[in-house]
Amino acid sequence: MEAIELGTIRRVGNRFEARLERTLEHDQRAVWKMLTDSSLLPQWLAPGTLSPSKGGAAKLNFPESGTNVESVVTEVDPPRLIEYSWSSPGEPDRPLRWEAVATPEGTRLSLTLGIPDNEDIARTCAGWEAHLEMFAAAMEGVPIKFPFERFKATREAYRSRVP
Repeated sequence: MEAIELGTIRRVGNRFEARLERTLEHDQRAVWKMLTDSSLLPQWLAPGTLSPSKGGAAKLNFPESGTNVESVVTEVDPPRLIEYSWSSPGEPDRPLRWEAVATPEGTRLSLTLGIPDNEDIARTCAGWEAHLEMFAAAMEGVPIKFPFERFKATREAYRSRVP
């Protein structure tokens, strides 16, 4: 496996905050469409819907794991920013903030994650690393299945970085 580019993790109060970034050779609008278009979400994340407006629904269904996200969009500024919680009602708040910034090379995609400090931040980061790999493949028009080897390798690598 090639060298693993890891994100950063820091403790903020009683939460962890992680930031993962990628540079994509695609324009900002194409990245935005992949991030938010319900018809494209299954190619890299899961079947579901993300509302294009603040206060709208953020619903994702992961049939293999049984995980269901039922949240609301808390911030949106197309084609640059969308934020929602990776949670369902009654669960702790786990905010996700996607930022797509145009660069001369394409787009810098940043994901900021927040989770309670009693949850496994290494597992969370590894899962998102895998989904970012799926995102990049989908942007190239060659969607891939969840890359478990990448998940396992990055989970181990992140474990040594937990503050």
